[in-house]
Formats: sequence, structure tokens, C-alpha cells
Amino acid sequence: MSRKLSFVSCILLILLLSTWVAGQQIGTSLAENHPKLITQRCAKGSGCSENPRSIVLDANWRWLHTTSGYTNCYTGSSWNRDICSDPESCTAKCALDGADYPTTYGITTNNDELTLKFVTKHAYGTNVGSRVYLMDSSDSNYEMFYLKNQEFSFDVDVSNLPCGINGALYFVEMEKDGGSSNPNNKAGAKYGTGYCDAQCPHDIKYIKGQANLLDWDEKKKVGRWGSCCNEMDIWEANSIASAYTPHPCNVTGLHRCEGGNCNVCDQPGCDFNSYRLGDRDFFGENKIVDTKQKFTVITQFHTSDNTTRGDLVEIRRIYIQNGRVIQNSKVNVPGMNQYDSITNKFCDSQKDVFQDKNDFKNKGGLKAVGRSLDRGHVLVMSLWDDSNVNMLWLDSNFPLDRPATQPGVARGTCPISSGKPEEVERDYPNAYVKFSKVRVGDIGSTVL
Repeated sequence: MSRKLSFVSCILLILLLSTWVAGQQIGTSLAENHPKLITQRCAKGSGCSENPRSIVLDANWRWLHTTSGYTNCYTGSSWNRDICSDPESCTAKCALDGADYPTTYGITTNNDELTLKFVTKHAYGTNVGSRVYLMDSSDSNYEMFYLKNQEFSFDVDVSNLPCGINGALYFVEMEKDGGSSNPNNKAGAKYGTGYCDAQCPHDIKYIKGQANLLDWDEKKKVGRWGSCCNEMDIWEANSIASAYTPHPCNVTGLHRCEGGNCNVCDQPGCDFNSYRLGDRDFFGENKIVDTKQKFTVITQFHTSDNTTRGDLVEIRRIYIQNGRVIQNSKVNVPGMNQYDSITNKFCDSQKDVFQDKNDFKNKGGLKAVGRSLDRGHVLVMSLWDDSNVNMLWLDSNFPLDRPATQPGVARGTCPISSGKPEEVERDYPNAYVKFSKVRVGDIGSTVL
């Protein structure tokens, strides 16, 4: 399960900045300069070569103001109805501006390392969390990843992520240009537009080139439309618990939904969380994968014929820490085999034993995930807290209407009282996640 779009509450009370915004026109108050990030492409027999890239901040965080001046189109949790009376006029009259990545958002890069800081105070207010995407060499489009018969690896430091905070790295089936082929979207990928995921988030301010202000709920900060697409969660974690989870959808690319047609994706997904699956000693502080130290995460996408043309049949996880290769944990749940990777059989068994609806199978399972990967995915890295259910689905007991002793309910050691955004933002403002050494290539090629 992932809930990436319920997280930040950066409220800027004066003119120059306002978060949780997005738009389609381009402002000129601050130049957009993407922080550089070195990644690598790898191949068996020839090793890895550097790919200098950059990252871009999601449009939902950016200042949105009138194209003719500096009046906010959106402030705090409210649209300016004098400007934004309807979706069309709001799109035409409002512009996204550039971002000061380190000062306003706590986002920094250093060669191959990206740091996302949790709370950043600055001259105009406070920012909480962030979401960024990897750009391609043109610096105008997103980098597209095709992961079947490939492996993806990165190093991560989650030592400063307590209960209730999620440092996530994942892939979604976004458009390469961020939707700039739509005539209403002049900003595009360069300004971080076009987000979607399997939760069909309704808090995206602009979807398919139109402002999402109809039926806007100021308390929940959501509108009528959702933004759905296939999602592959490589990594959702803090220092307590972690999970990797494919989420298939029965739509292609970004699907703007409303009402009943938002049930197009497997929102819970088929997750592999070692704690939830019965190994309580595998992941965490001073455990087999020790979250007090940095480690490498390797994810392999195996196909039926060991080529990119075959069906996706297995997603396998390996760790490396202090030079030691650590194979993934094995399932230790009564009624389940000792699975150690995500396969259709694992997912069917997990859903049955945990008494969960098997929407993963209903939405096409791994074969559907593979078809989506064939179309290309965008790399997302984010840091967030959860105003919906306090991240309990990742690191505590969830759902709360089931006993903790029921298989699949306990997901980590965090108490069910933990994870409230107002508390973690107050108590852990200096929390951060660091991602580094991002690599993709042939299976067996990304770790030297």
C-alpha cells in the first residue's frame, strides 16, 4: 500500500510562496535550475558508466501565481476564486514558477547522492516533505526506465527516519514530457507536472491540463478528479520497516478519474514486508539489515524467457551491507510456503492467508505490471508523512479493526498511536533520507 499524496502541509502565509500547488503556465520570477545527479547504466561484461542527470521538483509544491503578476492562485488549502472560477480560466491565468531547492525545500544533491530533508524553515514559511523525478539528458523530459529482465539498485540511508515517515523510491507510468503535449500544459516535465500513481490521488492541482478545483475540499485538500496509473514501489521505508510492492492498473498511462471510475488500480498492491511476513529480526536497527547504517538495495525483474519480451514472473530483492550479500527474508507465516520474492503464487497465497481481497489478481497480476513496464516508467523519490492513517500500514498494526495477532496485520514495531503528522513534524524536523548510487542494467551487473 502507498499513500504518497496525503503528506505535505507546507503553508506559506505571505505572497511569494505557496505549496501544494501545480499549474500549466510558466512564471518568470525564479529561474528553474535542476540539481544535478549522477546515475549509472550497467551491462554484463562492460561494467557501469556514468549518466549525468538531474532531478526536478513536483509541480504540486511550487508557487502558483497569476501570469500577469504575483497574486497567489492557491494559498494554504484554498483556490483564489477571483482568479480560478473554473478549471479552464484557472489554467489560462495561473503560472508555475521555479524552485529554490535547498533553501525552500531542503533538497540537495552531491555527485551521485540525493538528500531529502523532512522539515525546512525559510524566510517565507515552512516546507514539509518533497517529491522529485529524474530527468533525462535533455533536461526537459523525464528519464524513462524499462525494467523487465533488468535490475535496479541504489544505496539508501534511513537511519534518521522514525515511525510515521516514509522515504520512498518508486516508479510510475507517467508521460515522458509530463503532459506538455497537451496544449494547456506549457510547463511539462521541466516543472514537474503530470504525476499519477495507483492510489488515484485527488490532491493533484492540475490533471490532464485542467485545474482540479471542482468540488474542492479545503480540509482534505482534494478535488473531484484523481490521477491514476500503474505503480511499482521499489522502496517504501523508514528505520523500522520496509516494503516493496507492485500495483497493477487496468488503464494505460495517466487516467483522469472521477467517482466510480477511480476503481481502476490495485491500491493495496502485493507487498513484501519482511516483518509482516513473519521475520521480525530481518530489517531494523541492529537487525540483519541494520538500518543504523547505509546499505544497498537491489531489485531484479525476472521474465518467463529471460528476455525483455517475456512476461514478468518474479520480482526479487537482494541487499548488500558492509560488503556482505544478504538474500531476502523468507516468509514465516502458517499456511504459506517459504517464499522469498514476489510471484503470482506468493501474492495469491498472501491474500488468502491474510484474508485480503485479491485485487492484485483481478487487475492482471505480474503480467499486467510487466506490460506497464514495457511502456516505460518514471523514477520518483520522495519523503512524506501520512495524514490519512499515520503510516500505520507500513510500520505498525493495520487495519485497526483487526486484532494484531491476525496474520498480516502487524507490519512493524511502531505503536498504533505513532505517526501523527503534527507530532512527527514537531518532534523530528531534522529527519532525512539519502539515496545514492542509482544504477540500472542487466541482471547481475549493477553491483561490482
